[in-house]
Amino acid sequence: MFERFTKDARAVVLGAVEHAERGSAESVDDGHLLLALLDREASRGSFALATLGAARQRGAIEAALGGARRRGGLSQADTEALAGLGIDVDAIVSRVEEGHGEGALDGSRPRGKPGGGVGVRGWLDRVPFSREAKETLVKSLRIATARRDRRIGDEHILLALTVRPGVVAEVLADHGVTHAAVDRVLG
Repeated sequence: MFERFTKDARAVVLGAVEHAERGSAESVDDGHLLLALLDREASRGSFALATLGAARQRGAIEAALGGARRRGGLSQADTEALAGLGIDVDAIVSRVEEGHGEGALDGSRPRGKPGGGVGVRGWLDRVPFSREAKETLVKSLRIATARRDRRIGDEHILLALTVRPGVVAEVLADHGVTHAAVDRVLG
């Protein structure tokens, strides 16, 4: 499938790997794909993000993604739903971090462990893609196909992130980036 990706889409995928490695993540996830999209300039996806104001809100987006990672991947909606049942997720996270260290639930691995970053073998040593990230990339292919585009661009990855349920779609929507809005901007 990677051969069908445009130069910009490939840059997003490779950028996501770099974000995951820098953060010592166990796998590349949708949040890493979003951060890599925010890194891009002069592409269709970056144009949509800039037009919708998300590029100017990068700090807030990173903070929202970091908060979700700290909560073990729970979205704000999940946290609020649990609060409605009397479960204080922030208190639970704090207790876990007291016993196991800050960021104990964030999905990162300790630095220096096997699989931690690029080694002699290059690409094979890289962080694997999570199931959600793989599904997002497959969804981007389906979106490109439905739009009758021959190649998968970074705009298709962005559209896929807006329709897949989870933290990233919630964070994007909170910052004005919905599927309908991206679709409208891309025309």
